[in-house]
Amino acid sequence: MMIDQLLSVMFGLTVVATAVMAASAAIQGARLNLDLFGATVIAVTTAVGGGTVRDMLLGRMPVFWITDLTYLYTAVPVAIVMFFVATKLPAGNGKRLRLLMQLDAVGLALFTLVGVRVAQQMDTHAAIAVVIGVITGTVGGMIRDVLCNVTPSVLKEDLYATISLLGGALYLILERQFGEVWAIGVCFPAMLIVRLIVIARMDMKAESALDS
Repeated sequence: MMIDQLLSVMFGLTVVATAVMAASAAIQGARLNLDLFGATVIAVTTAVGGGTVRDMLLGRMPVFWITDLTYLYTAVPVAIVMFFVATKLPAGNGKRLRLLMQLDAVGLALFTLVGVRVAQQMDTHAAIAVVIGVITGTVGGMIRDVLCNVTPSVLKEDLYATISLLGGALYLILERQFGEVWAIGVCFPAMLIVRLIVIARMDMKAESALDS
């Protein structure tokens, strides 16, 4: 595949990941009764947080969202729209939290792949590329949770970072054997499905606890 095609694929993944992470944070802001400005600030910080830390660690300066405003132009309107959507959803039935976690699962998988690919472009060791993938995939959610005074998922027993770590490693293996697009086509749904299964199991445990 041509270099410009690869870059366009990764650009598209990054934009989608930015949007879903911004949406997840906007939902959290609505759940906590923040105002629109506060929710938007948290959403944008969440959307670009992982990539910012990644770029700083790799010495890619200025960081990605400063050199290309597409990501801010994506995060801000998505956050605003999702904030108003979330405020209209009924509270107290777990639907907003479930949607938040599902969007976060998409962002985790996408940003992990983007992080590994960016590290590859910087000619880092494979192990470092996997670590950078984990950082890119998890830091945004950590920032969202910390700003919202919630225990970050990466610190709880829900395989959050583990899924990112294994997914990034699998991506490197498959990419070398079968190419970029094939590796993405396998690793993204694999990470997403595993994460959604974990979320479903957490829901079942929570319901069981309420019934007991």
